[in-house]
Amino acid sequence: MGMRISLEQSESAAQTCVDTIMKRFDGIGATASVEHHSNALKMAFVRISTPPQHWPAMAKTLRFDHGVNYCSMVTGTHFPDGGADRGWEVVYHMMRQPVVDQAPNTNTVHEATKLSGSDIPLELEIIITLPQTDEPSVPSVQKIWVGADWNEKETWDLVGIRFEGHENMHRVLNPHDSPEGFHPLQKQHKIRYHGFNEMYDDAQGFGRKPTDEDRVK
Repeated sequence: MGMRISLEQSESAAQTCVDTIMKRFDGIGATASVEHHSNALKMAFVRISTPPQHWPAMAKTLRFDHGVNYCSMVTGTHFPDGGADRGWEVVYHMMRQPVVDQAPNTNTVHEATKLSGSDIPLELEIIITLPQTDEPSVPSVQKIWVGADWNEKETWDLVGIRFEGHENMHRVLNPHDSPEGFHPLQKQHKIRYHGFNEMYDDAQGFGRKPTDEDRVK
């Protein structure tokens, strides 16, 4: 794609998405707003907050009605002191890009300033807040965005948030023989940079201490 879209295009695309989402999901506890990046360009993006039980319906609306075609990242955070209503949080980072599968010997050239409607690139941030629980979970959107496959695995592996309905969930960053229930980004774990030794210091055996265990990092 040549050049870049204008701030006006970005603002229009984000506002249209927000208006549609709020109209369709009014009354279920979901919110949507137009936000702006803090860099010099100040491009608009959409921030959505939705209860976990409504995430599948929201995801299908974004994918099939708004053309959101790329799941770039999924992050999870543990809030042990967040209160009864905010023990965990999952954030999906999505994008809409005017990219299509090309037939052989063809090409599509976009002129950014002429894009309109659902062809305008758009960034989205979807926040799903979970209550305090020992078994946090959200519905998987693996079947809607293929990019969610690895990202949901990574979030479960590191944070321990389960994605209901995900097929072929397994460790992707930690060793495959990691103890059940071990997810290093949960806040009860202490890393030795804080003066503690944890089992993930020894990825191969979970028993031997590192040779530099007393070294101050």
